[in-house]
Amino acid sequence: MSTRFRVGLTRDLLTPAGRPSFGSGPLEALSRNPAIEWEFLPEQVSEITPDIMARYDGLYVSSPRVPAAAAARDDCRVRIVARHGVGYDSVDVKGLAARGIVTTNTPVAVRRPVAVAALTQILALAGRLFAKDRLTREGRWNERTAHMGLGLTTRSLGVIGAGGIGREFLALARPFGWRMLAADPFVDAAVIEGLGASKVSLDDLLEQSDFVVALVLLDDSTRHLMNAERFARMKPTAFFVNMARGPIADEAALIEALRSGTIAGAALDVFEQEPVDPGNPLLKMHNVIVTPHALCWTDECFDAIAREGLGCIVDFSMGRRPASVVPA
Repeated sequence: MSTRFRVGLTRDLLTPAGRPSFGSGPLEALSRNPAIEWEFLPEQVSEITPDIMARYDGLYVSSPRVPAAAAARDDCRVRIVARHGVGYDSVDVKGLAARGIVTTNTPVAVRRPVAVAALTQILALAGRLFAKDRLTREGRWNERTAHMGLGLTTRSLGVIGAGGIGREFLALARPFGWRMLAADPFVDAAVIEGLGASKVSLDDLLEQSDFVVALVLLDDSTRHLMNAERFARMKPTAFFVNMARGPIADEAALIEALRSGTIAGAALDVFEQEPVDPGNPLLKMHNVIVTPHALCWTDECFDAIAREGLGCIVDFSMGRRPASVVPA
């Protein structure tokens, strides 16, 4: 048996043509290290199994779930699970930690791309981009005045979550001249004020904002954070943007809020069920923009994520503490 540190990468990180979606550059960190051998998993999986955990010392994982049960067997070799991204709700961090397995993520690499994607969603909503696209394609040019966009300088922007991504987003959004609000019980008001925003309660943010952007991690405290009661607190002219995780919003409550006119519209990069069910009513609503949990994906974004995530595995294999260990 090889004494080298063996790393497996999940196959959802490959393009349909079989090439690394993040390019070949980040893989050099593995290839040039003589103490590491690596491969993409031979099988496509939605969940990591005990058999996979028995084959590798480290795993680099994108969308597959990693339950504690995967590490339950005595032949489990994996000592580190590195997430390709910032969210780790798909990994049982505590369950793995109980077996001595470290989980890492990539909080730095995703900050700017997700912030840019959130701003893209707002600009598309404010400018009625997709409505005007339809007018043009359908020969309805003279209906333009019925789809007036929204200026931003007289509006209020509300950000749920002022962590790394939330702060990056506020910094990018500040030059637009709108009033900015942020709700985050774990961030000091001085930090938020330094970014040109005001720290408020979640209820106040919902009642005052024209655009509400969710940028929080998914955990027990944020699951269905946006429920029927909270959507009802929003202005009927306001828009909800979810760039976090689908279960942050109660999707049934969101659909009803959109149907009833409780809120004006939404832009969603994430859904409670992914891949999204083709029959999901959200896909047929003209006041909703939908993207496949990929709006922030760019060549720069994936390159940076892979370098940060694979760097954690390299550090661990060399006996160094990775920079981005998720606390258990």
